[in-house]
Amino acid sequence: MLMVGRLQRFGFWFTVFYSALAWLSVWLALGLLIVLPPIGRTFLFQPFNIPSGAMKPTLLVGDYMFVSKFRYGYSNYSLPFSPPLLSGRIFASEPQRGDVIVFRLPRDPSIDYVKRLVGLPGDTVQMINGLLHINGQAAKRERIEDFVETEGTRTTRIKQWRETLPNGASYAVLDLVDNGFYDNTPVYQVPAGHYFMLGDNRDNSTDSRVSAERGGVGYVPFQNLVGRAEVIFLSIDRDRSGNLRSERLGMIVR
Repeated sequence: MLMVGRLQRFGFWFTVFYSALAWLSVWLALGLLIVLPPIGRTFLFQPFNIPSGAMKPTLLVGDYMFVSKFRYGYSNYSLPFSPPLLSGRIFASEPQRGDVIVFRLPRDPSIDYVKRLVGLPGDTVQMINGLLHINGQAAKRERIEDFVETEGTRTTRIKQWRETLPNGASYAVLDLVDNGFYDNTPVYQVPAGHYFMLGDNRDNSTDSRVSAERGGVGYVPFQNLVGRAEVIFLSIDRDRSGNLRSERLGMIVR
């Protein structure tokens, strides 16, 4: 806060006041989302929790987040119990590369998955030596500080990279092992009306690199998108006696 105050030429207490006001605004917004009537949660936002580590480091096991359902328009999967009332999507808006998206699993639409969109309709996608290639071009990748994970008294350091997509979307990904099973893949051609999804935890994610016929995700139809992950409103560290991760509260998902 002192640094912000100096940069903005604010006094210390003025900076404290506006920082507190900003946090209060975040919590008021989250409170409004939580108490929205059912119709609001149905058509605007929906809470989801993260049960696996496939999206580490962006999303951790025990994170609870709100997903904006209006972001891409509405399909049958936007409605409770998914009744077959809609044909395609209404008020449709195209997702962007880098969006973190909740979608219904194509081979079993009763299951929700969350992954990052990297391939648009018509794109080619391939992994070469662990490096993502889109339309024949390698995504920019730079090594950053290790991701540190603690379980009890055991601490594990995992290689972490910052990956940047052609549209400028940038995020961290994990590399658990060298020459992982899906570090080298064939070229995937994304069909019209479908998307290619990857988990940020590249060596521990079932995603579009595995076809639906082989028990994976495969290409995800536009119809199956539920919404975009927006903000974490609660985070419980299930590996450490249910401690609250207060530093993640209000974190924007990107």
